[in-house]
Amino acid sequence: MSVYTRVERAELENFLCHYPLGKLVEYQGITAGIENTNYFVTTTKGEYVLTLFEALTAEELPYFLDLMAHLAEHGVPSAHPVADDQNHYLRQLNGKPAALVQRLSGRSVEIPNPRQCAELGKALGHLHVVGQSFRGHRDNLRGPHWWHETAEQIMAKLDEEDARLLQAELAFQKQHSHDELPRGVIHADLFRDNALFVGDHLTGIIDFYYACNDVLLYDVAVTVNDWCTGEDGILDPVRLKAFLEAYQTERRFSETEHHAWPVMLRAAALRFWLSRLKDMHFPREGELTHIKDPAVFRRILQHRISRQDSLALATDASPCG
Repeated sequence: MSVYTRVERAELENFLCHYPLGKLVEYQGITAGIENTNYFVTTTKGEYVLTLFEALTAEELPYFLDLMAHLAEHGVPSAHPVADDQNHYLRQLNGKPAALVQRLSGRSVEIPNPRQCAELGKALGHLHVVGQSFRGHRDNLRGPHWWHETAEQIMAKLDEEDARLLQAELAFQKQHSHDELPRGVIHADLFRDNALFVGDHLTGIIDFYYACNDVLLYDVAVTVNDWCTGEDGILDPVRLKAFLEAYQTERRFSETEHHAWPVMLRAAALRFWLSRLKDMHFPREGELTHIKDPAVFRRILQHRISRQDSLALATDASPCG
């Protein structure tokens, strides 16, 4: 959520004329995140988040906005999109598709505790359950095909050690198929900056613009790799246990998922190491931008590789490691 497209006050006031939200009071750019342009917007009727979509097209966006509405209406703590005077969630601003959503209370946490991990685990499990009734479908555009395409793009930028690690992990992942794993709607980017808390209470999951239909366990792995991992890249067993136990109060893991867990943790780490490498070596221009450190996911990937056997040795019903 960076600022690539500047919005002047008069432009925003004209945009807001199409919504029953009163008059503009103030607005400011949001620097967290990296994909779209975002502003906090305060009107006389409330507080909202304005997103201008920098890459997604108007044809792609109904999936995300309809999904957000579906989840919010089915008990997932998330922001409901705001409909305009034509009952549409999507409009255009400064030549970009744009949407308003409710601004939720709370703030993201830097170092989550076990209670917060449990809250998030339960919410993600519920999301995976109620997502089964969502009729939209979107493939994961950051899946294995994207991994290989991105690796080719950045390989010449890497030192010899990183290049070897990347090539070896791509080869490892290619050996594994996940056709038998449960699938459905996934968030695909549920990092600490995409969840809001008041104390230990989860008030909202945000930024659904990587959401897609894919392996549910992959979504769990993406989330665990961020929420339950220390700065050294090692999984914190207390936070991990809290997250997975709470998740399973909503949806139990299958035996097939249990066995796939070590591979999925590595796949999730690989995906975000690649995206951060790409952002670092091929940055996009913006007024306010935030590029995240690829070394974080390099460490996570190395740890998941080094602990592959111990991760696979868990014998209970949950895919702990």
